[in-house]
Amino acid sequence: MEYVQYILDATRTLLSLLFLFYASWSDYKTREVSNRIWILFAPLAFALTFVELFLYEQSQLPFFALCFGLTAAFAIILFYSGGFGGADSKALMCIALALPFYPESVFTPIAAETSPILKILFPITVFSNSVLFAALTAIVMLLYNLLWPLKTGRQLFEGSQKKESLGKKILVLMTGYKVSLNKLKEKWHVYPMEDVEENTEKEPKRKLILLPKDEGRDDIIKRLDNAVNSGTIKDKVWATPGLPMLIFVTAGLVVALLFGDVIWTCIYFFIP
Repeated sequence: MEYVQYILDATRTLLSLLFLFYASWSDYKTREVSNRIWILFAPLAFALTFVELFLYEQSQLPFFALCFGLTAAFAIILFYSGGFGGADSKALMCIALALPFYPESVFTPIAAETSPILKILFPITVFSNSVLFAALTAIVMLLYNLLWPLKTGRQLFEGSQKKESLGKKILVLMTGYKVSLNKLKEKWHVYPMEDVEENTEKEPKRKLILLPKDEGRDDIIKRLDNAVNSGTIKDKVWATPGLPMLIFVTAGLVVALLFGDVIWTCIYFFIP
């Protein structure tokens, strides 16, 4: 392995980590990521990867193009289907430009068995790791919510919420938690997962919201606040913190570099 090639591998890896850590921090603090990050990241990543492959491994250039094409198509589908945000999709495409293949000259994965995807479609391994970590937070959220009635002596679903479908309740339990109105008003990145119809009934109709959005957030909080202040519903309503997926993408990259493909390893060890 040429020393210059090793430096290029290390530079591409370091570049990816720096940009993703900064983007994750920005996503966490403001829930926004400037396009300038990707405008800087993408051409630098492409230039470094292309130069290295052109100088040392020209036979890999078609696979580089294939990896980026598949990753870009996958990221775009995820974005338009609502599975990924714009910044998350751009991050995945930039990873495909910077690290289309596992940087074996820089790292050796801890996992005893490495998947073929790790070696030739490295961004997909990053994606699968990130989805797994995001799913683990859902399990933690579910356990927290199941213990909440024991701690407070209150029901998880109150009033007309009890009539909601089981599937909707499970999704709320895995993505949200009970929060006071004051905290909901203070923390702009926390979104209400329930709404209440303003009427003169003693017990107003309360409905669960699975996909909270910025649009209408203030109106929903105002209705919930009026209902709490009037005593028609108790304080503590369903809300979701809207955890930034970029943090999980960055964690997925770090684990992919140090450990490998987590899902592949689990399949290898637990399925005969």
